[in-house]
Amino acid sequence: MSSKAPRSIRAARARVLVVALVSLLVLLFVALVLPVPFIKLAPGPTFNVIGTVAGKDVISISGARTYPTSGQLDMTTVYEKGGPQGGLSFVEAVASWFSSADAVLPQETLYPDNVTSAQVNQYNASMFSLAESDATAAAMNYLHRPLTVKVVITSTVAKSPADGKLVAGEQIVSINGTQIHGAQQVADIVRQSPVGTSFDFAVIAPNETTVTHHLVISEATPQQASKPYIGIGVGDMYDAGFPVHFSLSGIGGPSAGAMFALGLVDKLTPGDLAQGHHIAGTGTISPDGTIGPIGGIRQKLIGASRAGAALFLMPIDHCAEVAGHIPAGLTVVPVHTLSQSVSAVQHWTAGAAVPQCSSKS
Repeated sequence: MSSKAPRSIRAARARVLVVALVSLLVLLFVALVLPVPFIKLAPGPTFNVIGTVAGKDVISISGARTYPTSGQLDMTTVYEKGGPQGGLSFVEAVASWFSSADAVLPQETLYPDNVTSAQVNQYNASMFSLAESDATAAAMNYLHRPLTVKVVITSTVAKSPADGKLVAGEQIVSINGTQIHGAQQVADIVRQSPVGTSFDFAVIAPNETTVTHHLVISEATPQQASKPYIGIGVGDMYDAGFPVHFSLSGIGGPSAGAMFALGLVDKLTPGDLAQGHHIAGTGTISPDGTIGPIGGIRQKLIGASRAGAALFLMPIDHCAEVAGHIPAGLTVVPVHTLSQSVSAVQHWTAGAAVPQCSSKS
């Protein structure tokens, strides 16, 4: 008996050790593959706004005279993984820390808590649609051409008073008989009325002319009981007076606006803006032509350089952020307006000096 006891104890200890080791490996594997609360940003693809994608013009214009273009005016994108979209593992996050082309950010720096993937996609899609509209307005204002404004529903909130009644893309004609002329007017009408107010929305669906009425009753905002809401996003959508169509799909956010506007100017004016050169850029744009900051500027610089661009137009706000991170061979010009963008391209293609970020930025 005495000779068998040590062997049984050793065997039991071995089994415990094996179980512990397997458990540790399983836990380690789970930790490595489970999603982490971070977001990876990496250089995304570029798209030539005066070119074609899948055989279709990125910007197509009819009903107005257009002019030949050459070269490339690329809008740049950022590939995003993680956050509400999920899918970023611990291994990928760590690997991205060691990549000069990538960035890893805590999820809360980009998105609020509890936001869903569907909400992010809807928001990005609405922002992209608004960027197309604002680009049209900026280009028409730059060219001193007339514009008309439509107030359009850009998004609806799930389980809100408007859910199932109002639809993104519909034009708001009137509310309770009051003609609507601007997006802010819609917000004012709802917010200045008590919770529980009934609103008769007269709307027109996309590509339709028939007015449809929908009754929506406001409720208390979930975060603030005294504040009414109906659960829609609205925006001013601009019409050039002739058809302008943007064919890109599956891309979100507002940062293509500046390059869309530049592409429209190139197509609608005599002369060839890019002169056969490869130019890229990024930036939001306002109807008055003001260019604003965006996210992922370093990734967009790398993406543009990899695509072969020689000139990059970026919002002036990013000068400090890109210092020391400009790829070799890429000339980066900070701009604040559409007019400055056009001038910068004209000067650069002519071989003249172009603006640079201040050394004090």
